Amino acid sequence: MNIELTRFKVKKGKSKQVDEWLHFLNANMEDVLVTLKGEKMYVETIFREHVNGEEFLYWYSIRGEGGLAVEQSEHWVDKKHLVYWDECIDKTFKPVDLKTEVVMIPNQVRQAMHEN
Repeated sequence: MNIELTRFKVKKGKSKQVDEWLHFLNANMEDVLVTLKGEKMYVETIFREHVNGEEFLYWYSIRGEGGLAVEQSEHWVDKKHLVYWDECIDKTFKPVDLKTEVVMIPNQVRQAMHEN
């Protein structure tokens, strides 16, 4: 099981596109959830933060081993998601992976994750 929290910087002037992106994901959640199975993604959450005039998105995920990368997906919702990614994420900023220190997942939830 992989548990990650990564911070990405949003390009200057792209806040409205980020609004659209997050709205797109929420509005198409049924299709978004379908794509998670192939990725072996149990939980994926996006957080947003504004600090000192900079904007960041954080991806928190819990996923199993051996899932497909989103870039390998042929699903329309993933393709649109990657268009937003390319438009909004600042590739000159090195993403920051936060260190996992404590994992609190009850055994019955862990078992359910491994069964899928």
